[in-house]
Amino acid sequence: MQTKRTVFPNKLLPYLLLAPQMLVTIVFFVWPAGTAFWQSFLRNDAFGFKTTFVWFANYRRLFADPIYISAFGNTIVFAVLVTFLSLSISLLLAVAAMRVLRGSRIYSTLLVWPYAVAPAIAGILWWFMFNPSIGIVAYMLRAVGINWNHLVNSTDAMALIVIAATWKQISYNFLFFLAGLQSVPRSLQEAGAIDGAGPVKRFWTIVFPLISPTTFYLMVINIVYAMFDTFGIIHATTQGGPARATEILVYKVYFDGFIGLNLGSSAAQSVILMLIVIGLTAIQFRFVERRVQY
Repeated sequence: MQTKRTVFPNKLLPYLLLAPQMLVTIVFFVWPAGTAFWQSFLRNDAFGFKTTFVWFANYRRLFADPIYISAFGNTIVFAVLVTFLSLSISLLLAVAAMRVLRGSRIYSTLLVWPYAVAPAIAGILWWFMFNPSIGIVAYMLRAVGINWNHLVNSTDAMALIVIAATWKQISYNFLFFLAGLQSVPRSLQEAGAIDGAGPVKRFWTIVFPLISPTTFYLMVINIVYAMFDTFGIIHATTQGGPARATEILVYKVYFDGFIGLNLGSSAAQSVILMLIVIGLTAIQFRFVERRVQY
């Protein structure tokens, strides 16, 4: 089987077409990453007048810091909960959308709208609803005997940012799951029904294996989202509190770098966070992808 190849009349044309994207990648990704990597080996004095090359001292201090270890644990709990809940709920909604006969477009549109909301705005919305003084959800919880107060209760605070981050990501997952479900041939499901398989069994034995590439892709995206893109939600809701109970790694990078002005430690944390995400992604592609059926 022959594959079609594009032949450019000018050898420089492909490089000119790639130049804008390469420039954006270098300026906004490669250069900041390289700067952070170099900064992680430096230590500045309190006034920023003197810089000392300290090798791996910033990294050693991090792993000896109980606050940083606690942020590690918070990140793991937060990322696992957000990924699991957002994928599960969005898949359930996508399956429900496939079964809606009337008003399916309206149903799908309403579910997609939250994706257009900025993370900080999403955090503020949920902060207002769960505010222990004026929040309608907090009022309803008190009515059933639950004394909600995320300002002093670390469990309530973690639940708040998990709910806000999950709600923000459901729309993105829903779009991909809905597209994946629509691509599953109906004839396969009909064949399963003829063989006597019920709706649940048909879904797990026929439909879900066929959308496993979509699920795998969304798993990677959601982990990266939970570890990187939820800064605005946390900053708008809990600001890492109470007592740093909701301070995940990406928020600690900001707190130490911009609030504490400890640039060396902040850069070291950003490098570690970047390596963690790269490592998790590599592990998923190396081991989890084997179970994906293309």
